[in-house]
Amino acid sequence: MSAKLSMDKLSIGCVCLPGGSIGNHTGAWRSMMPVFKHAACIGCRACELVCPEGCVFENPGKKHLVEKLKREIADRDFDPDYCKGCGMCAEECPVDDIDMGLEEK
Repeated sequence: MSAKLSMDKLSIGCVCLPGGSIGNHTGAWRSMMPVFKHAACIGCRACELVCPEGCVFENPGKKHLVEKLKREIADRDFDPDYCKGCGMCAEECPVDDIDMGLEEK
C-alpha cells in the first residue's frame, strides 16, 4: 500500500524559472491598492524593497520637494498589472506616506 518515496521523485513547490511570473498579472485579484501621497516621502525606498512583486518603482519624471531635507525626491509609483494590494509598502513606510485605498473596478 505505501511505497517508500525517494527524494528524486519529490518535486519542490513554489519554484518557477526566472521571468516565469511576468505573464501572471497578479493585480487582477487586488481589492486594495496603494495611494502614494507624495507629501512626506523621504526617498528611503523601503516600499520598493519590501514589495513581493517588485512593482513599486521610482518615477523620475515626477518629483516633490521635501522641505525637511531641502531637496527634491522622485515620486514613487506602482505597476497596477502586478500590485496585488498586500499593503506591505504602506505598512513599512517610515513616514506614513502611503495609504491603502479600496480598489474600484
